Amino acid sequence: MSTEFTNIFSITSNEDFENIVFKAFYYQLANNLVYKQYVDLFNINKDEIKHSSQIPCLPIEFFKTHRICTSEKEEIIFTSSGTTGTKTSKHYVSDLNLYIESFTKGFHHFYGDIKEYCIVALLPSYLEREGSSLVLMAEHLIKDSQHPKSNFYLNNLDELIIVLNELKQEKQKTILLGVSYALLDLAEKGITLSDNIIVMETGGMKGKRREMIKEELHKTLCDAFKINYIHSEYGMTELLSQAYSKGKGIYETPAWMQINVRDVNDPLTILAEQKSGGINIIDLANWYSCPFIATQDLGKKLNENQFEILGRFDNSDVRGCNLLVG
Repeated sequence: MSTEFTNIFSITSNEDFENIVFKAFYYQLANNLVYKQYVDLFNINKDEIKHSSQIPCLPIEFFKTHRICTSEKEEIIFTSSGTTGTKTSKHYVSDLNLYIESFTKGFHHFYGDIKEYCIVALLPSYLEREGSSLVLMAEHLIKDSQHPKSNFYLNNLDELIIVLNELKQEKQKTILLGVSYALLDLAEKGITLSDNIIVMETGGMKGKRREMIKEELHKTLCDAFKINYIHSEYGMTELLSQAYSKGKGIYETPAWMQINVRDVNDPLTILAEQKSGGINIIDLANWYSCPFIATQDLGKKLNENQFEILGRFDNSDVRGCNLLVG
């Protein structure tokens, strides 16, 4: 079976996905020593794996301790934000264009033509450090939108409020992409928004505020901004694709990304839809690092392309991209 990179963005069906997944799996076994050693621990007969959900997923913690990459070449290294005293993840990216194509096509799939939007990014804690994949994504979206008011805002909330009020008056389609604590800071300024402005949170209090469950965060923001729904972007340093929620905490994946839910006590047991457990992610844009990731998020799969995040494992770090329960 060929292990060369296959155009993941040509996937239009589950059958396409399954075919390409196994090419990625065999490529990983041949070129990713860390992943191969991990898979070998299970003494699995590779020929008995018939479905993508049966492919072992590498614990996400390995990105903190090992160089997870199939190539010596690296165009960029993405790093996680982490908290004081915690070890950060490093994602060695050997083909940056693959990441750019992934988030560009992913955005277009869920939201349409980027040129119809003004992109307003409120990501102070991400901008204050290097190596953020989210900042790189936001930079490209801002540039690609070609709207004169698309921009980053660090801590200048008063200027941001002026811009948002102008966009509201102009009825300009807008995405306000913000880290959770900064959106709460903005909400406390008393600004109300309108239907043409999508508020999209990326999660994370960054130690600035107490952690909140998504439901509480979204209700607080909806009440303050006088809007019906908060959108969410589900991404992380270790992934090159994103899932999006347009409300009610239900995320949807692009065609080249799928999630499964594993038993919390047995990493190889995959649970049925509607059952809660650990989130496994297959992200084919991770072709040259590792597409098979066992996250520390808890959730449930609703159907082939939709899932919910319910919280995190108790012993895992607070991550910038997700909220703790409790």
